[in-house]
Amino acid sequence: MAFQPIVDIQTGLPFAYEALVRGENGEGAAEVLARVTPENRYAFDQRCRVKAIEDAVAAGILDTPARLSINFLPNAVYSPLACIQLTLQTSRATGLPMDRLIFEFTENEHMADTHHVKNIVDSYRKMGFGTAIDDFGAGHAGLGLLAEFQTDYIKLDMELIRGLDTSMPRRMIVEGVLRIAQSLGITVIAEGVETMGEYEVLRGMGVRYLQGYLLARPAFRALPVIDLPQERYAAVA
Repeated sequence: MAFQPIVDIQTGLPFAYEALVRGENGEGAAEVLARVTPENRYAFDQRCRVKAIEDAVAAGILDTPARLSINFLPNAVYSPLACIQLTLQTSRATGLPMDRLIFEFTENEHMADTHHVKNIVDSYRKMGFGTAIDDFGAGHAGLGLLAEFQTDYIKLDMELIRGLDTSMPRRMIVEGVLRIAQSLGITVIAEGVETMGEYEVLRGMGVRYLQGYLLARPAFRALPVIDLPQERYAAVA
């Protein structure tokens, strides 16, 4: 696992660290996920959860107030209560409190049964976990998915963020999503932030939680240092 912070730009502290799967030779997530099949999906999903928690604790997450965000595959969960047991055991064994876990799923993964995903999200929230839709604004469902059920967080897809400072349509779409999220009581996280222009526009829109190379690149089995732009440019000035 590699870890990338989701930064609270009001405090400069990590709100959470997202666990990103990597291959044994450093292969990226896309290459690893391409090898997931219906036959190995459940075992892969379970192993990723365990490894994310173990590696995060080994990297020192317990010395921070940050939460741990773990990607999961909805189609690998046949029963929310049954499939969470190994995660709970790992959480107890490592000392990572359950209420510091966030489970996020990408809408890029085709969901055979939206009601099944809603059941997972509802079950996880009742257990005290945070829930998030990753890559919001891309993939199979978009706003239709949000109409079916609501998570605690939505993570705006990087394609919406890219060039936000120079694209009026992108700004209007993001502003619309922010209004909807606020009305539904959902916290928005912007991912893929890479430029000062994108950072400044998002900050001006009131987006508090940002993730991207501008702030910190993923670090393998380590928690990377956050380079907050405000501090960086204040030092130069």
